[in-house]
Amino acid sequence: MIYTVTFNPSLDYIVKLPTLELGSVNRTAKEELYPGGKGINVSIVLRNLGVESTALGFIAGFTGTEIQRLLDACGCRNDFIQVQEGFSRINVKIKAEQESEINGQGPHLSPQNLQDLFSKLENLSDGDGLVLAGSIPNTLPADIYEKILEHLQGRNIHAVVDATGELLRNVLKYQPFLIKPNNHELGELFGQHLTTDEAIISHAQKLQQMGARNVLVSMAGDGAILVDEGGGIHKRLPPQGHVVNSVGAGDSMVAGFLAGYLSSQNYETAFQTGLAAGSASAFQEWLASGDDIRALLKTM
Repeated sequence: MIYTVTFNPSLDYIVKLPTLELGSVNRTAKEELYPGGKGINVSIVLRNLGVESTALGFIAGFTGTEIQRLLDACGCRNDFIQVQEGFSRINVKIKAEQESEINGQGPHLSPQNLQDLFSKLENLSDGDGLVLAGSIPNTLPADIYEKILEHLQGRNIHAVVDATGELLRNVLKYQPFLIKPNNHELGELFGQHLTTDEAIISHAQKLQQMGARNVLVSMAGDGAILVDEGGGIHKRLPPQGHVVNSVGAGDSMVAGFLAGYLSSQNYETAFQTGLAAGSASAFQEWLASGDDIRALLKTM
């Protein structure tokens, strides 16, 4: 089983309008409502590819109930912790001449809520996967990723971490199965601007020396590079297509990589599936379906 953790899930309310006039009443031309959060995105795309996962995290109030309902409607297994105070955040994404976002805060999480999460993590067993993705609410310890991976040490859990900066650097000692920085985030870890494939590969290998087993670097329109734990280096340009929405593309890449690896135990297959999944989601209004991803795979 693969488990994903989203500490601060959201309802993503997407509104489209021809023009946004500040200080005036604006009327939308189109509206959409989706469950949001990096771990949730991974779970949904895994489900679309026929891979079961369990989405963990914290929800509260009427918005939390709707997040859970939407995941149930997707056929996506979930086991959220109900927080008594507050409500799950609503993120408003405005698409007009320019794109703007207003992101909510989410509920206050107590020490007991965190203990409840650790209790659920006790269900993980040998060979399971755990995806930790995204930022950490300010009501949780800044080292929560480290605490979780330390707690699971010695249990052969395949940890996937999609985070940035010190949050990522500090988990490398726990030898995560996969990390997925983009090329800019990779450079920032070393205080450099990486402009060549050779530099990206070299710095990905440095992260391996620090503990990461596999380093998948996304590069938007330039594709991706994987440095695998066997020393293999994989690079591809993305499939051709029109980018509609890049939100969720990185999460889709993680899901595709995991689905491809589970089906083949082969890193080249995992890499190609990850790149196809990330691209397919970028070409859609929301997350890609399994058919979208498989269609792109055939072109690669």
